[in-house]
Amino acid sequence: MTLFRPLATALAIALSLTGGAAMAQNGPLRIEITEGVIEPLPFAVPAFSGGSKVANDITRLVAADLSGTGLFREIPSSAYISQVSSFDAPVAFNDWKAINAQALITGAVTTSGNQVTVKFRLFDVFAGQPLGDGLQFTGTADTWRRMAHKVADAVYSRITGEGPYFDSRVAFVAESGSKAARQKRLAIMDYDGANVQYLTDASALVLAPRFSPQGNQILFTSYASGFPRINVMNAANLQTRSLDQQPGTMTFAPRFSPNGRTVVFSLEQGGNSDLYTLDTQSGQRRQLTNSPSIETGPSFSPDGSQITFESDRSGTSQIYVMSANGGEARRISAGDGRYNTPVWSPRGDLIAFTKQSEGRFHIGVMRTDGSEERLLTSSFLDEGPTWAPNGRVLMFTRESAGADGAAALYSVDISGRNLKRVPTPGAASDPAWSPLLP
Repeated sequence: MTLFRPLATALAIALSLTGGAAMAQNGPLRIEITEGVIEPLPFAVPAFSGGSKVANDITRLVAADLSGTGLFREIPSSAYISQVSSFDAPVAFNDWKAINAQALITGAVTTSGNQVTVKFRLFDVFAGQPLGDGLQFTGTADTWRRMAHKVADAVYSRITGEGPYFDSRVAFVAESGSKAARQKRLAIMDYDGANVQYLTDASALVLAPRFSPQGNQILFTSYASGFPRINVMNAANLQTRSLDQQPGTMTFAPRFSPNGRTVVFSLEQGGNSDLYTLDTQSGQRRQLTNSPSIETGPSFSPDGSQITFESDRSGTSQIYVMSANGGEARRISAGDGRYNTPVWSPRGDLIAFTKQSEGRFHIGVMRTDGSEERLLTSSFLDEGPTWAPNGRVLMFTRESAGADGAAALYSVDISGRNLKRVPTPGAASDPAWSPLLP
């Protein structure tokens, strides 16, 4: 069942790859889109009842999650005509209509020792009725942020018809030191930059973290041996092991298959790099490409049947697609410039990439056959996109110009809207979005 259908239709158009104007039909909730600009939906979220700091913190984070998408606009509490005295109190819909609140979120937080329970309801103000049943989440006091993200995810999905993504994490490379002697260590954080944890020290350079489909392991490239090697880390206990230790080779750019049992990566030997797969249990390795060109940046399709990768076999770096078993590859990039770091969307409909053209770097998306290419960003250096779990938002690295230019993380939705910096304690690069947390 699709809830809030008029709004969901308009938002789907706003987030599609096509531009133009659209309007939701036959409903009190309406979003008007003019030349790709969408009018955010006004919503109200009175403080969740419970009278505790955690209740207020959860309320504020729900509002921040929704407002941060660029699709919602919070009405400040100073504009409220009536208050919500308790979770079960009747809703004075006329008072909320008067301040143009189209969606109303009410909630309650109860605590018992270290246990915290959050319940909420979502109302269509103009229709004067709830949107689906209320939901309840239970956790501990130190997981209040996850419960807030879950509430926001449920509201977002009901209104937009899109999948959730707030309750997720991002692995990245935390950078420090001068540009000429940069130190890089593996770190992880909530999708919004909170709860940063460092997973490795600065003794060895690390690059390109990638989550397993279950989110319980992280692949990355380490230079601890002096040469690039693929390591896999248990995200819970941080135990780490090397996946491939064949002498005389360098391995890098790893990524899990959708079932998590295979890793695809690039192996350099004798000045040439090709793509290989490795069975994580048996250690059996299989060569997929055999070309004098450079093949790297592989990424599986969501069904595991195909791999997209970058290759300079045509003279410049371009994007190719081939069977996951290897064989003939077909080039899908067709524009001017160089294409790198292709990543298949979790929805299976798009491939994101980095493009270098006319002295600028871009993050873009295209259909899996190379059609409908769309550039979402442009700067001195944008690179390395990673997909949110719902396939509607991308995060990437942006580096500023100059000798002191530092790398930072940014996000953008696939319409090119809502470009914003993701807060990190210092310079950061190589983001990798996790699947939704269990």
